[in-house]
Amino acid sequence: MTELRFEKKIFKGAHLNGCSDLPAMRNSMHTKMQTRLDEDDELFVGYGNLKNILPYQMQDRYDRAEDDIEFHTAVLENDYLKATFVPDLGGRLWSLYDKVNGKDLVTNNPVFRPGNLALRDAWVCGGVEWNIGMIGHSPFTCSPIFACKVTADDGMPVLRMYEFERVRQVTYQMDFFLPEDSHFLFARMRIVNPSTDAVPMYWWSTIAVPEIDGYRVIVPAKDTFTNDYISQTERGLTKVPVPMGTKDFDLTYPTNNPIAIDYFFNIPKGQRKFETQLDPNGYGLIHTSTDRQQGRKLFVWGQGPGGHRWQRFLTSEDGLPYQEMQAGLAQTQTECLPMPPKTAWEWLEAYGAMQIDGDKVNGEWDTAVETVDSRLQQLLPREKMDEMLASTKKDFVFKKGEVIWSGSGWGALENERRLAAGLSPLSEHLDFGELQEPQKQWMHLLQTGYMSEKCPKEAPGSYMVQDEWFELLKAAVKGADVGNWYTWLHLGICYYWREDYERAQACFERSLSQQESAWGLYGLANTLRVAGELQKAATLLAKASAMRPGDISLAKEALVTLADCKDYRGILSLVQRLDEEIRIGKVEYFYACALAHLGDLDTAQAILLKDGGIEIPDIREGETSTSELWIYIQVERARREGKTLDPEDVEIPHELDFRMNVSNKK
Repeated sequence: MTELRFEKKIFKGAHLNGCSDLPAMRNSMHTKMQTRLDEDDELFVGYGNLKNILPYQMQDRYDRAEDDIEFHTAVLENDYLKATFVPDLGGRLWSLYDKVNGKDLVTNNPVFRPGNLALRDAWVCGGVEWNIGMIGHSPFTCSPIFACKVTADDGMPVLRMYEFERVRQVTYQMDFFLPEDSHFLFARMRIVNPSTDAVPMYWWSTIAVPEIDGYRVIVPAKDTFTNDYISQTERGLTKVPVPMGTKDFDLTYPTNNPIAIDYFFNIPKGQRKFETQLDPNGYGLIHTSTDRQQGRKLFVWGQGPGGHRWQRFLTSEDGLPYQEMQAGLAQTQTECLPMPPKTAWEWLEAYGAMQIDGDKVNGEWDTAVETVDSRLQQLLPREKMDEMLASTKKDFVFKKGEVIWSGSGWGALENERRLAAGLSPLSEHLDFGELQEPQKQWMHLLQTGYMSEKCPKEAPGSYMVQDEWFELLKAAVKGADVGNWYTWLHLGICYYWREDYERAQACFERSLSQQESAWGLYGLANTLRVAGELQKAATLLAKASAMRPGDISLAKEALVTLADCKDYRGILSLVQRLDEEIRIGKVEYFYACALAHLGDLDTAQAILLKDGGIEIPDIREGETSTSELWIYIQVERARREGKTLDPEDVEIPHELDFRMNVSNKK
């Protein structure tokens, strides 16, 4: 019999320490995309990109501890597979264990170690991540979502996880099931756009698998769109043949790739969609889906020093190197697709073990693809998956479940708003629970037409940018809230999100004229930043940070803007005013950077090397700040000695080298 049980599990790892109190007004993932594509490739490159992740707040307070951390888990198990999910982390499938062969099919990360790889910052590697809504990882990747138990008509237990996503204002529902005689775990996905407008939509299931010499990724494609990591702010998209690309190596063997790269495989229309990674003996994980999930991807960190550093940074010294196979709605992750109004998109995914002749794995490409395709059809016929997608819709998709653990209260608030507007609730079979503390101030606005005025020292707690709340805020400041600094603050954030920076600035200035606050200064500084007035922005952020010397999120925002201005004395001044307990990580890095550029090379270098190398928990994916500072110190020291040192000849300590686009020196 298949069993579904709900447990708690202890992981070794870091503390998230909650969210930033600030509105997320900066998108550090925004990059320029160079494309060299054919006119018939028909990609939506750039469509759906976000300037920021409002109304969400950043998750940038995590540390590098190795403590016992408890998470809720849900386990689906039959005689062949054991699947462990973590609803507290966006429902991530943490592990999938093949009981027949005694092997993990996906990377089972031994630690919970967040890194700065997502739109909201915090992200963890391993298992399978479910990415909804927008380019740059799900807003829920390190947040709880709803988890409930549903029973199918035949008595089979179904694990359902779901949420209301606030940027696209859609609901998504993930129903996982494992029939008692099945060697495959099934994931039935459903996204609903309830609005009367089309929205950009994005979905990628991100599957971590071990990266080991001799393992090969097999996917039914003859060419691939490659996403090269040119720099932290620039990417390049080109199309190359599979398996040899344009280089002198076979790209389908992941360890052949010298640097970090994405391969988005161009699977022909009509071809069954699948991707597998097999060891030299022909064994490994295979993922397949119904046709709506058309994209397939391979991501590797590469074999350079930066790639190796990232592998250890996100896992542990004991963890296996990993790579990612991914499956998405679009062909690449540079694009969203337009989702029509009043529409539901559904598809079925399957995860299981594949075994073929090892000689076929490592032979000619077409033979490898055809062998996997044929074996997959024997194990799980394509038409059977189409039938399951249809039959499960009649069976359990619209059944109400027993909620075991709750997600956010934003779906409940949206249902209250819809009720007040005379609209039907979101996906009526989904229980979005009760309002929680972050939603209560917005419920007050909905019921009364005005907001309660907060003490300026108190954090706002939550933000809203949705059109309907924007209209309520505009009405409020024309009436009861004309003198409420707090309402003007939120109205400014709404204008900022709409890129109406002139009106946003006016709102923040109005808020500050009524009551000075760190929040108003932060909002005003960001409008100046996007207008190119960096020094004014940096001054306001430094002032705001001085008002909240224990707020590490605000300190980092101020320091990065001061660094953009090359205001190194301003950095030293600000750091010295901060509370001692937050003078760590990125704050410590900026302090070292300022010292180096003001001439104190020895102290700056000592900070970088302290305790085996500076630890910056939230160093950004693609960021090269530590290696660049190390190079600057060595080149400047040589210059003082009357020598010339080529930056490319500088040896960078392993602990400081996160460069993703640099190969090993030959």
